[in-house]
Formats: sequence, structure tokens, C-alpha cells
Amino acid sequence: MRFIVIGITDNPEPFFPPEVLEVIRRGKVFSGGKRHHEIVSRFLPVDAEWIDITVPLDAVFGQYRVLSQESDIQKIVVFASGDPLFYGFANVIRQRIPDAEVIVYPTLNSLQMLSHRLLMPSHDMRIVSLTGRPWHEFDRALIEGAPKIGVLTDREHTPSAIAQRMLDYGYKNYTVNVGERMGNPNEEKVTTLSLAAAMGKTFSMPNCVILCREGLWHTRPFGLPDAEFSLLDGREKMITKMPLRLLTLQALELRTRQTLWDIGFCTGSISIEARLQFPHLHVCSFEIRPECEAIINENARRFGVPGIDIHTGDFLMADIASLPRPDAVFIGGHGGRLREIMQHVLTVLSPGGLIVMNSVVAPKVLTDSHRLWDEACTDLGLIQEPPMRIILNDNHPITILKCRKRE
Repeated sequence: MRFIVIGITDNPEPFFPPEVLEVIRRGKVFSGGKRHHEIVSRFLPVDAEWIDITVPLDAVFGQYRVLSQESDIQKIVVFASGDPLFYGFANVIRQRIPDAEVIVYPTLNSLQMLSHRLLMPSHDMRIVSLTGRPWHEFDRALIEGAPKIGVLTDREHTPSAIAQRMLDYGYKNYTVNVGERMGNPNEEKVTTLSLAAAMGKTFSMPNCVILCREGLWHTRPFGLPDAEFSLLDGREKMITKMPLRLLTLQALELRTRQTLWDIGFCTGSISIEARLQFPHLHVCSFEIRPECEAIINENARRFGVPGIDIHTGDFLMADIASLPRPDAVFIGGHGGRLREIMQHVLTVLSPGGLIVMNSVVAPKVLTDSHRLWDEACTDLGLIQEPPMRIILNDNHPITILKCRKRE
């Protein structure tokens, strides 16, 4: 199949060069969003057939395939917003029909137009799309302290919602530039305002946002101070201490991992430190005590760490099949059911994935976690790595245990 993808703006009187006009004149089947159809309808041949691009996209591509198989139609002309390769529909075509021929005629995307209106260089802009996507990459840009962030929005991830999220997690020193209906000379509007002013304000769709940081937000210390965490009932022992926490993250090899599960998060220190030091990570955190949810949320806001996926309740009863598949798992608590937890984890752990646990050796501890670990690893066919023992101040020795799922 052959797709010719033509980028357009919101301008109701679009300009097409002669080459593109000839492509349209010779076309039979056209496709795009309803808004695109309204803009280009007067350019289409009288007998043109139009396929609306709507979700689910499976139905749209099903129509494309039927046309290519049941008729002599081998070319579909698609209209898309801006640059079709900039988070655009040309990328979707290449993903779904890898052997299709794709020709692109781009125009400026909305963020380029907004930066032009602001006379703002865009070569150093961090680009994030929230159009039909989760917050993850936006949160990552915030944690990494990007000084300039261009955001493609949708009806859920609005400029107001973006401002609210930033203020919730302490990212206060950004200004917001909002571009509405970019490319439409009659309705285009550019507004610069504070985060507080953007909250609760309604902007016309479609819109986009450029966030500009003023000065530094804060440093990202390598090792968050234990004293700054809110604790469970004020119990200092209910937190993985900072030196041990950093060694644990090192054992998890998080720089090369994509998804971390923290089982038994309590205060959330492992989850928060991991997400702060490795912002690319997807972090899912589990805890049986419901009161800990408020604690991890408070700590995440305190340290400016959005995006942790929190689950409370019995881990062994959790529906984990629908969650992002982990390639690193930390077990912070097991309640004597270590083997069952590890077995449950193995149903979703990626091949070569890691499991790490810290075992405290104390005279009055009735259950030897190290022994339970060894037995579980043997029973489940896991590859153990040499343990590491550490003593912090006058505390009992702690052993960092690590195993790997076979490839």
C-alpha cells in the first residue's frame, strides 16, 4: 500500500503547493480527522471517498486493508496535523503496516508555531506528548529539571491539569505559554501566565504548552536524607536507611531496567529514591497496610516525585497481569510468605529480571529471612548472586540478597 500524508494546520484557508494540489486532484480515497475534513473538503474531487480517523484505530486500518485488497486503490491520501512524523499519523502507519510506502508533505507543528509567535528558540526544547498518553514522560522531564518543555495536550491533559500537577509536586518556578488553535488566523491565541493563573482556566482546543523554568528548582541529592521522610507512626526503623537504600538500588541495576516493582513500600523511600535517581523508570509500589498510601503520597510530593503507581492490599491477591511487566523487583516485606510472593512475581517477571531483598540478622528475629530466601531461590530455579553484608552504625548486620530469573 502507498500512503501520501499531508500535514495541515488549523488555518481554514490552507495553502498547498502545486505538487500537493496535484496529489489531491489525482486522489480517490482520502482520510483524516473530522476537523481535517472540514478544512480540506473543498479541495477534494467530487467523487472522493473519505475515511474518518477515529479510535479504535483497528477499524480504520481495517478499512484501509479492505480497500487495498478488494479494489484497484493502492494509494490513500491522509491529512494530518502539522508534521506527520512529529508524534503524528505517519508514525502510526509505519508501525501498523511496516511494508507500506509512505510519502510525507509536512508543515509546521503547533509547538513550532507557538515558539515562533513567542520568538523563542526551540532547538533546546524537551518535547513531550500527552495526547492520548500517560503522564510518565512529562513527569520524567520535570524530575530531570528540563528548563524548557513543549507539551502536546489533549482534553484530559489540559494546561490547567498540567499546572495543577506541577504545583502539587512543588515545581513552582515555571511560566506557562499556551497556544490555542495555532495556525488559524481568526482564532489563534497565545497567552503567557503563571502556573497558579493557569489552574482552573479553560483554553480552547486544540492547544499546546511551552513551559519555561526560571532559575533552578532544587538539586537532586544522591541519597535523600532519612530525617526528611514522613514515617509510619514515627517509627524510624520502618524505613530503608539511605546508605542501604543506595546499595539496594545499585543491586537492582536500575540504569538498564525499565520497570521496578517495590513490594512492601511502607514510607516509599525505595520507590521515591529510585524514581528520583532514574526518572525513566516505571515504578509500581505495593503495600498491605492502607495507611501507608497517604505516607508515600506525602513523601512523593515533598521530594517532587510524581508518577509512582501505588497499590494497597494483599500482594498475593493483586491482579498483577494487567500491570507493566517488571524487570526489577525489590521485596521490602514478606510477612513470612516469601516463597509465595516470589512465585507470584515470577509469573510476570521478564526473563533475566532481578529480585532483591534485604535480610536483617538479629538475635531475637524468629524467622531467618536469609534461609527462606535460599530455599525459595532453589525451589523456583532462580540464579543467586553473591550476597553483600553491610553494618550501619550500631545496627545489626544487613545482607543484600539478589537473584536473577533465567533468560
